[in-house]
Amino acid sequence: MRVRTVGVDLAADPARTAVAWIDWSSDGARVVRVETHAEDDLIVEAVLGADKAGIDCPLGWPDAFVDFVTAHRTGHVRPGTSGRAWRRDLTLRVTDKVTHELTGLTPLSVSADRIAHPAMRCAALQAELALRGHAVDRTGAGTVVEVYPAASLYRWGLAHRGYKRAANRTELARLAGELQAAAPWLDLAAFTPLCSSSDDAFDAVIAALTARAAHLGKTTQAPPEHRKAASTEGWIPLPTTPLHTLHP
Repeated sequence: MRVRTVGVDLAADPARTAVAWIDWSSDGARVVRVETHAEDDLIVEAVLGADKAGIDCPLGWPDAFVDFVTAHRTGHVRPGTSGRAWRRDLTLRVTDKVTHELTGLTPLSVSADRIAHPAMRCAALQAELALRGHAVDRTGAGTVVEVYPAASLYRWGLAHRGYKRAANRTELARLAGELQAAAPWLDLAAFTPLCSSSDDAFDAVIAALTARAAHLGKTTQAPPEHRKAASTEGWIPLPTTPLHTLHP
């Protein structure tokens, strides 16, 4: 039985957005398509055609931040509220804190960093998917799951820093080679050169691999005490088994 996973490396603009499709069968795993400069329509159609889709972008904002902005709009922020711990709750979601505890990596803040721009686009994509009858469960229980490629690479024992942007193309090519050595069953086919030269394309493939792990139940899940926050803020599933366990 064929299973298709999709990975989306989402940026605010299509120019830096990539989508990857991986087909899984008893014969192995094959990257069947990779698109850069991906527009919204392409992303939506890719997700609708997937058994599981990983999107590299926050699916929501910290609940405390939303409450703070709502209170500020109506003039009901409590005077004297400040401090590092207070700001941390405004800038980091529960899943961001858990990811840091488990990996030492801290995802960009969706309320205080430039990742907010892709998140705005992601919110619109979620609305379009809901309109098509595929509402996104931000805990990852549905078709869509939030992913963090750097954390996935870390959990799989691969290099996870210093491969982005044009200045680091040599490192990206080396990392693409590491991936192929660690997962010889993954056929990158004609997309090896693209994944070795575009970190957007490479991250989209990692997002699709993480989606596979989530589809198999081989990622962390939001525990009961965090499920309410995960349902609004989003949840980053981290791989819990080695890369080779994704092999069909």
